[in-house]
Amino acid sequence: MVSDDRSAQDGRPAGPSVRQQSALAGAVGALEDAVAALADGGPDDGERFDAALRRLGGLLGPAGEAESAAVGPRLSALLTDTPPFPRAHLAMMVGACVERGADPVACADPVLAGLREALTGALLLLDRWAESDEDALPDPDRDDPGRAHARIAGDGRADARHAHRAVAGWWTLDLWRRAAFALCTHAAVRRTARADGVTDVLTELIDRYRERSEQHDLKGLRHLAAALDDEPLLVLHRPSGTGYLLRMDGLTDNFQLHTLLAEALIGGGHLPGVRPDPEVVALSRTEWLDGRRFIATGAFNLVAPDGGWIWNEGMPQDIPVVDGVRTLVLDPQPYERSWAAGRFVEQVPGDLRLERVLAPEEAVARLAAAAPALPFEQAVR
Repeated sequence: MVSDDRSAQDGRPAGPSVRQQSALAGAVGALEDAVAALADGGPDDGERFDAALRRLGGLLGPAGEAESAAVGPRLSALLTDTPPFPRAHLAMMVGACVERGADPVACADPVLAGLREALTGALLLLDRWAESDEDALPDPDRDDPGRAHARIAGDGRADARHAHRAVAGWWTLDLWRRAAFALCTHAAVRRTARADGVTDVLTELIDRYRERSEQHDLKGLRHLAAALDDEPLLVLHRPSGTGYLLRMDGLTDNFQLHTLLAEALIGGGHLPGVRPDPEVVALSRTEWLDGRRFIATGAFNLVAPDGGWIWNEGMPQDIPVVDGVRTLVLDPQPYERSWAAGRFVEQVPGDLRLERVLAPEEAVARLAAAAPALPFEQAVR
């Protein structure tokens, strides 16, 4: 066996050495023991846990795919019993393991549960802070969480617990956001979370938070959580009276959807118009920008069956469901549109596939039930 402490003979960097792998496994085992000991509440158990977590963090950096795949689910299983502040750092380690090959579904539930708890705590802090005499919200990067706790904690043990929950959520939310983002880039995690109702809960919490604060940037996670996978889309083209059934995968924004609609229907020869630039299409599917800049141009006005506009700045999730399928009407553009090509969440590849052209009588019947597009002045209200 070639020593893993040196580069492989083919010139590629070698993986972790046997000694490193053994050390990593030992560090995970030590952390598991430390978490179990926390339940006993010994005077030194907190220090033991902190030391085990630091050691694991130092060893996880050079870990390869196989090692990350082995330890990721083990670390995720420890999240529930880990104290609130270090729990978020451990979640980041789980996210790093997933990025290197750990099973995202096996790791997902405790991470998404931790995100839910952090969001709930952050909302609680916003409530408590509004009741205090402080104007500026605390800055997790600069301010002391102990001072914030003292500011919002009232009398009684229960109230102190609520204050701790609020401060922990506020100070760790960005770590949970990053860990959850790493997992939710995987379609299997998004599908499971949506089927279990987790997505609805998280998006409701994210929306409530974003209405009240911009302290943490949750827009990317919100788009990612709303991504539609293996989702049918019924498209009706009003000028031609035709209809199309397509299927969306991994679409996170309507700019991306608009480009791929033009490629499928204009590029596919079904509708008149100018086919999108191949580079623009590639950037809407799988390619990364890498410093490049391409301009996409609009081909349609996207309209809901009730006449409301579906804005490019929104998400495919905004398209209403009619008779069990998301339904979109395409009208001529009322004005020219252009935007920087790409995907809002570049880590997620997207696709839109044409499955069938509707029979003329079906398309006509569905279009007859669709309302005319609202005038621009009403649409923007």
